[in-house]
Amino acid sequence: MKKIALTLLALIAATAAQARDDTVMLPLADVVQLGLDQGKLDGSVKFYLSGAATPRVSAKLGDDTSNKKTNGVGKDDATACNWAALSALIAFQSSAKQKGANAVVDLHSFYKKNPNKDPVNYECHAGNIMAGVALKGTYARIGK
Repeated sequence: MKKIALTLLALIAATAAQARDDTVMLPLADVVQLGLDQGKLDGSVKFYLSGAATPRVSAKLGDDTSNKKTNGVGKDDATACNWAALSALIAFQSSAKQKGANAVVDLHSFYKKNPNKDPVNYECHAGNIMAGVALKGTYARIGK
């Protein structure tokens, strides 16, 4: 019995040593287009990354964070990351509509509460079995 416990402990330690947490930067525009193409985003809420050109904001309606993870088994990093990012955007869209917002501005990566502001790309962390995206942004009303 003791030999089995030691073998299991060694296996767990080896697995932990091989754990992967790769940082992947991918374009948010691809995720938005994927969501529109699949009908998961309806286009009523626009997304603007920090540093990107943004229309005039007439009202700010509060900040929010969305932290989504997805199963990465059998998926390449980009596919898993885009799926997790799309889940985050869907959550933002839903909340924005409830708040009367038509945009999320100053959107940026916020993985482990570390801001990463890029005007084109979002940050994803891909591992052996999971991929995760955390985004933070401000709900807003923008001019058309």
